[in-house]
Amino acid sequence: MVLDKRVVVITGASGGLGRVAAQHFAENGARLALVGTNAEKLEELVHELGLPEERCLSLAVDLGAPGSAKKVFDVVTKNFGRVDILLHFVGGWIGGTPLIRVDPDDLAAMIQQHIWTAFYLAQAFVPHFTSNGWGRIVVISSPSVAETPANVLPYTVGKSGLEALILTLANELPGSGVTANIIRVRKIDVAHERDQDRTSRTISWTTPEEITSAIFYLCSDEAGMINGARIPLYGNP
Repeated sequence: MVLDKRVVVITGASGGLGRVAAQHFAENGARLALVGTNAEKLEELVHELGLPEERCLSLAVDLGAPGSAKKVFDVVTKNFGRVDILLHFVGGWIGGTPLIRVDPDDLAAMIQQHIWTAFYLAQAFVPHFTSNGWGRIVVISSPSVAETPANVLPYTVGKSGLEALILTLANELPGSGVTANIIRVRKIDVAHERDQDRTSRTISWTTPEEITSAIFYLCSDEAGMINGARIPLYGNP
């Protein structure tokens, strides 16, 4: 699949998955809008990609703030004229405490990072996708949504809300040419520890390259029938 002229917005772009996804999509001809909170790290990524200015831009914003997603949309469409793909990798993990001792601020932080950011982005980008008759949205979630493990309440609530948002959106999109899908991973193995030390602890971890390959297919024309899927990428290789 070649992505000439496709415009891809990647949030959380300077993270381990974001960097790999940016490189892969860049190599396949996409134009990129890299979004994160750290301007310096974003500029480092832009430099690493080595793309001409007309194919890459970066925006340092807090997507949890009202209006930020619309700002990103406006800047991207002003520069590129359109948006086709939204890869939403913003997140974080807070856990390790029994429910009765969870700090309310920790729960609020996970709701902000996982749910509110996705909500604002969906409202900013989906009307554009449906108007164009084509669009792809992919987010990253976790099997903890189904497992609801002990001592991980803030993170599990955040990811559960994210999945509810994306699945609701998917049910509102049939016939529009737009899809919204979820990839579940247990841990993003940026350092490839699984391949170096395959143990019961690491065997279900997933590398950024494996995740990116799945995302790349979901963003293809051939994957247009995949909508509202929760794809498990944490099997035992």
